[in-house]
Amino acid sequence: MSRGFFGLSPRTILLPLALFAAMPLWVFAQETIPRPEYPNPQFERRTWLNLNGTWEFEIDAGNTGEMRWVRIDVPYSRNIVVPFCPESRLSGVGEKDFMLVVWYRRKFDLPEGWNGKRIILHFGAVDYVAKVWVNGQLAGTHQGGYSSFSFEVTSLVKPKGNTIVVRAFDDTRNSLQPKGKQSSTYESRGVHYTRTTGIWQTVWLEAVGTTYLKSMRIYPDIEQPSVDLHLRLNGNTAGLRVIARALAAGQPVGESSAPAEAFLPLNLPLTVRRLWNPGKPFLYDLEISLVNSEGKAVDRVKSYFGLRKVEVTNRRVLINSKPVFQRLVLDQGFYPDGIYTAPADSAMRRDIELSQRLGFNGARLHQKVFEPRFLYWADRLGYIVWGEYPNWGLNHSIAQALERMLPEWIEVVERDFNHPAIVMWTPFNETPRSQDPEFIRSIYRLTKALDPTRPVHDTSGYVHVETDIYSAHCYVSDTTEFRQNFEPFRTSEDIWRNFPESDAPYTGQPYIVDEYGGIWWNPGRKDEKAWGYGDHPPTEADFIARYRALTETLLTNPKMFGFCYTQLYDIEQEVNGLYTYDRRAKFDPAKIKAINSQTAAYESGR
Repeated sequence: MSRGFFGLSPRTILLPLALFAAMPLWVFAQETIPRPEYPNPQFERRTWLNLNGTWEFEIDAGNTGEMRWVRIDVPYSRNIVVPFCPESRLSGVGEKDFMLVVWYRRKFDLPEGWNGKRIILHFGAVDYVAKVWVNGQLAGTHQGGYSSFSFEVTSLVKPKGNTIVVRAFDDTRNSLQPKGKQSSTYESRGVHYTRTTGIWQTVWLEAVGTTYLKSMRIYPDIEQPSVDLHLRLNGNTAGLRVIARALAAGQPVGESSAPAEAFLPLNLPLTVRRLWNPGKPFLYDLEISLVNSEGKAVDRVKSYFGLRKVEVTNRRVLINSKPVFQRLVLDQGFYPDGIYTAPADSAMRRDIELSQRLGFNGARLHQKVFEPRFLYWADRLGYIVWGEYPNWGLNHSIAQALERMLPEWIEVVERDFNHPAIVMWTPFNETPRSQDPEFIRSIYRLTKALDPTRPVHDTSGYVHVETDIYSAHCYVSDTTEFRQNFEPFRTSEDIWRNFPESDAPYTGQPYIVDEYGGIWWNPGRKDEKAWGYGDHPPTEADFIARYRALTETLLTNPKMFGFCYTQLYDIEQEVNGLYTYDRRAKFDPAKIKAINSQTAAYESGR
């Protein structure tokens, strides 16, 4: 859609005046800034202020900024558009070289009506170590480039003329810093792409009461039906009460209340039972209110949930007690103009819809922790996903690796626990044979303790240690050889493995090939850096034939519970996507969908 006066769309300009009058003032400010939507729809408050937009910016090549730029009166030399990283075009900076330290600064006023409230400053993600000052006072420090964090800044802010300063330290070449697919060389190469430094998700302020709801876990029970809510409150709870209400399609279907406590379990029975299923999602709306003795709300959070159960039983991964063949595609969460950050909320929804158009029912979210808005759209669209940690770049053979990964992984699992779309945790990808197995085992067991409701896949492909499912990566392009690799598993326990001599013994876990294909296809492109897996099919018909043969090998094996094709779209020099990097279809989507959508032997019981 074209943008009109002051960046507003024509539709916004023509909204009826009566509707404008009903809107809170902060809505108008957010119409003109990038990524204006609320960042976390599962924990949404009305009283918030989006801090995206133009910030002052500085690259600190000598790492001397704490002697200079932490002061609020020292000028910066350039600007940046937050939440886009400085490497991206949308940031307005476009600096592709390594940036060890970068600085951000902006001013803000508190909205009217926030007096007497507690003020929380939120960051969606900052890569890698963030240090934050408000009005010259240190608000806090956070380590980890993919998890969200917040600081209470009530004592640091004033009604008008506040200044926030952020220092981000990012050493991509350090073997103790997880980097995912970010390149550790100057240029992108192979499966390593443009780096992301500093702020890359929304920054926002939130006003809460003197006592407020800090976090919430939702445990659905599809049999009852009901949900168990585990609530955590911050502040004095005396004389307060928590009320939880559930709605289905706008109609009340459950309510429960209890005296407020710092840690409060609350069961919410439901009068209507509608399950969340892949491709057929149903979401209940949820409202949690914290009220005083007069019935006045001192805090209120909007959320949602799905009735969904995932379990591993009889060598199968079941969703709502049924075998669902997981037709997954690899999604790495890169965008040509925003790198790690989607240019708009609609771009994340579109990626899911493009995948579903090809007959996939989910994705491995690969070597990146995706932002909550993507997971929200996965919930809404019935798109199953595997949550993965970007472990590449981290030396798995040294003890300090656990110290670096553990706190951030806990934050990731806690933040994303309530999304029904997430059906698997995968802390690692392609761990090396030189790894410390106890590192992998510790993270696997910790994840099981953090989340007993989902299977945990210790590592995707390569070297397993202790795991709920077994996987392999196979990029064999010869279709006969590919079929022969997996043929014995039809009638025996003889699975194909990447490194049999190093792998943990196979003990009957559900089995999946969660990377395959990667077929090179870039006709007409002259760039010598371009590459894909295997040999280049000579024609489009040859590509489709290879895709069909590889995929049907997995679809027709009754012991396979799914597959994951590499990949949804090209990324920079990697040209093995089913779409181009700018999301143009390379093939008629109907041809791919016809292959992917065939009934799997796993589903039919054949």
